[in-house]
Amino acid sequence: MSATAKAVNPAAPSAGPAGPAGPAGPAGEADRRPRWTPGRVALLAAALVLAALWVLPLAWAVATSLKPENETTRTSLEWIGSQITFDAYEKVWASGDLARWMLNSAYISVVTTALTVATCAMAAYGFSRTAFRGRKTLYGLVLAGIMVPPQVLIAPLFAEMVSLGLVDTYWGVILPQVAVPAMMFILVKFFEGVPRELEEAAHVDGAGRWRVFWTVVLPLSRPVLAAVAIFTFIQTWNNFLWPFLVTTDPNAMTLPVGLVNVQSTYGARYAQVMASLVIAGLPLLLVFAFFQRQIVRGVAHTGLAGQ
Repeated sequence: MSATAKAVNPAAPSAGPAGPAGPAGPAGEADRRPRWTPGRVALLAAALVLAALWVLPLAWAVATSLKPENETTRTSLEWIGSQITFDAYEKVWASGDLARWMLNSAYISVVTTALTVATCAMAAYGFSRTAFRGRKTLYGLVLAGIMVPPQVLIAPLFAEMVSLGLVDTYWGVILPQVAVPAMMFILVKFFEGVPRELEEAAHVDGAGRWRVFWTVVLPLSRPVLAAVAIFTFIQTWNNFLWPFLVTTDPNAMTLPVGLVNVQSTYGARYAQVMASLVIAGLPLLLVFAFFQRQIVRGVAHTGLAGQ
C-alpha cells in the first residue's frame, strides 16, 4: 500500500500473504463449513425419514412389477422374487396402444400447460396492476373457485362439452383444465411483489401496458412461471377422472385412462398393475429429475413465503 493511501486511511490493513479479503487456506475453509449443530442433525434426520417414506412405495411397486405373477400375492414380505422378469411390462404393452396413449397424454399436457400459463399470467397481471369497477368482487369469486371441488363441476362441464361437440376430442379434455384459480392466485402474489418502479420507468420510455407485461414483468417472473408450468403439467398428466368421462374412443384416451381400461380386461393381476403404474409415473420422474432446480426456485419465488 502506498504512503498516500495509508495517510487517507491509516486503519487500512496491509495486504499480506492471505490478501485483503481475510484469512485463507485450510483455516478459512474450515470456518466456512456448516457446523453440525443438534438442530441441523435433526432436520437432516427428518428429511431422510420423509425421503424414505416417499421412496419405499415406489421401490415396492418396481419390485412387485418384476416378480412372477404367482409370487405377488404371498403373505411373506419379499422384495425380490425367485426371478426377475419383465413379463408384466410385456403383457401391459401388448394389451393396449401405450405408444398412442403416451403421445395423447404428452400433447394434452403440453397444450394445457401452455394455455394455463398464458391465461393465468394475463389474468393475474390484470388483477394485480389494473384498477376497475368490481375488481375485488371478481377476484373474490375467482379465489372461491379454489374451495370448489372439481367433482362438483363434472356434470355441467360434461353437458357443455356435449353441446359443443367436443366429446372424444383433445379440446374436450384440454379446455376445462385451463382455468386454474390456484395458479392464478400464486401469480397474483408474485406480481404484487414486483417493484412498480420498473414498470413506471418503462412507461416513461414510451412502452405500453402490453409491452411492459411482455418485456419487463414476464422476464422477471421466469422462476414462478416455470413452477406453475411444471405443476400444471404434472397435474394434467395424472388427471384421470375428467379424461375418463369425456373420452370413450381408445384413440383419444390418455395414458392413465388407457391403462385402467387394460387392467379391467384381465382383472387384478398385481404385477401388471404395478407395471402400469411404473410406466405412467416414469415420465413424471424424468420431468422432476430434469427440472427440480426450477421447481425449487419457483416455490421459493411464488410470493407465498414472506414476500
